[in-house]
Amino acid sequence: MIMQKLSLHHLTLRDASPLQLADAAHASGFNYYGLRAVDVVHDAALIRELEARTHATGVKLLDIEPGWLQADTNIGDLLPALEVGHRLGAKHVLTVGLDDDRARLTDNFCVLCEAAAHFDMTVGLEPITYCAIGTPSDALATVYGSGQPNARLLIDALQFFRSGAHTEDIARINPELIEYIQLCDARLASPASVEGRRTEARTARLLPGDGELPLQAMLAQLRTDMTLAIETPTLALRGLPFGEQARIVMERTRRFLGH
Repeated sequence: MIMQKLSLHHLTLRDASPLQLADAAHASGFNYYGLRAVDVVHDAALIRELEARTHATGVKLLDIEPGWLQADTNIGDLLPALEVGHRLGAKHVLTVGLDDDRARLTDNFCVLCEAAAHFDMTVGLEPITYCAIGTPSDALATVYGSGQPNARLLIDALQFFRSGAHTEDIARINPELIEYIQLCDARLASPASVEGRRTEARTARLLPGDGELPLQAMLAQLRTDMTLAIETPTLALRGLPFGEQARIVMERTRRFLGH
């Protein structure tokens, strides 16, 4: 049996500090975790502690989120985050398109890719239905428009299905553009409003197997060894100790995957 490697997405334990997130990932058996750059980039002592955790536990940093691409984004401001991500071993940068000027957004994405390449990282553009880049097609147009060899598509299972995309659409995407995905579950019916979708995404996702999304069909379209970043922020677990939250998430995910 092929065992997918699993990463604990930072939003799953949204109230945890970076060290608490890293410790919870280790205690519950995750291979990786992810970080928001703003939580670490200006704290040299914290960066050293995270490095020590990696050496001691073997749990690595999968990706870093340096910031979303907005109208006033200056990629130069994101370079310290890329440097920290590289120092902590991340191979992937996550970003979101929030700029309605598609040409400017594509230019910024291109520059971000060029900067990330210096740190041996790819850049995954994640479509979110309530952002300027809202569908896989939007994201792919930007990825291809950038012309950058390290440009990638990052699929979030919730946003993928909320955009109206179907599992068979994955077969039409160059598999080299999908290095890992974000996994969660949800009810099949989408919230009607933009605010409802935003609330669902940040506080009301379901653990894999607890909802109605065709996740097994989605995974069948992807490499069997693909890393899965588990992104399941839910108020149902909020308030429990972080290690307990992570343990429950891991237990349900493994059950869903048949591990």
